[in-house]
Amino acid sequence: MNGPRNLTGRAKYCVSVYGSIALLVVCVGAAKDRSARVNLFPRLQAGQTLAYQISYHSDKHVKTESRVIVAAPDDSAKIEVNALLRLEVLSVQAQGDRAVIHARTRFEVLDFDSHFKVPNIEPRAAQLQRQDPGGKFVEFTILADGRLDRVTGLDALFPEQQQAWHEWASRFLLAAGFHISGVHITQKWNSQEAEKSSSPIAGLRWMRESTYVRDEPCRSVQLTLQGSVAPSEAEPETCAVILTTAVLRQDSNKNATPEDFKLHELRTVGTAHGTNRIITYISLKTGIPVRATEEASQQMNVTVAKADGSNRARYDVNARSHSEVMLVTETPLNNP
Repeated sequence: MNGPRNLTGRAKYCVSVYGSIALLVVCVGAAKDRSARVNLFPRLQAGQTLAYQISYHSDKHVKTESRVIVAAPDDSAKIEVNALLRLEVLSVQAQGDRAVIHARTRFEVLDFDSHFKVPNIEPRAAQLQRQDPGGKFVEFTILADGRLDRVTGLDALFPEQQQAWHEWASRFLLAAGFHISGVHITQKWNSQEAEKSSSPIAGLRWMRESTYVRDEPCRSVQLTLQGSVAPSEAEPETCAVILTTAVLRQDSNKNATPEDFKLHELRTVGTAHGTNRIITYISLKTGIPVRATEEASQQMNVTVAKADGSNRARYDVNARSHSEVMLVTETPLNNP
């Protein structure tokens, strides 16, 4: 009777041991996958070309109150931009796991529809499929730390092109500024950047937090002859999913007047708030962004007056925008 009982006990013990070992192996493997660092800097080659479809929509409302303006109407602006941007890599100089990349871009197609409502100005007519026959290029260098350097040709573009270019550049270089040693799933980064656009309030900066959320299958898109986006027939690949949230902060409410306003003997007082949410899919194989979407909202309440306090005007601004940048593998221009 003791024999079978001992065998049974040993069998249960072995099963328990092997089960624990198997569970330990799974846990170690999961921990290893979670802690494995990847380099998300774009790995490009000289002569390589890429195409991106860029869409941007913004809706801004401005309410004005002033003693010197009689029956001032509400100002507003709506912008719709759809563009196809071609990237050409001119040279690549390796620096360890990263590189210094010299490249140029050109817009092949630009669709836009802008409407402005301001006093005594009629809305601009919609302009579609605006081509750029001059072939204006924007040349630039991507440094090993992810910063842009020596940007030329941007000022020669249409305002809508400049907006679309900035949307593309910020998405394309998002991960290039991450840790040089690489990143791993669940890792977070905090950074801050001063607001670069002109504003009647000084001392604005964006406080950002990025998280490497997970890995997901991803795929580029192709454009049809009608200009719509369709799934690409290319094989799907694995992308790192990066979630970035940003909050607009103000250094001081008391000293809000920018230097250019002071030069015109103006004084500003007010507050500004804003939030951004960006989801970026970056190829683990190439470090190239495959898709990125951004939702943003900003509010500003500011009073502008002469230095002596006269001629005050108050502006209440509310703006929302949505943008999307997608890697295109096939276009009608490639396949007539």
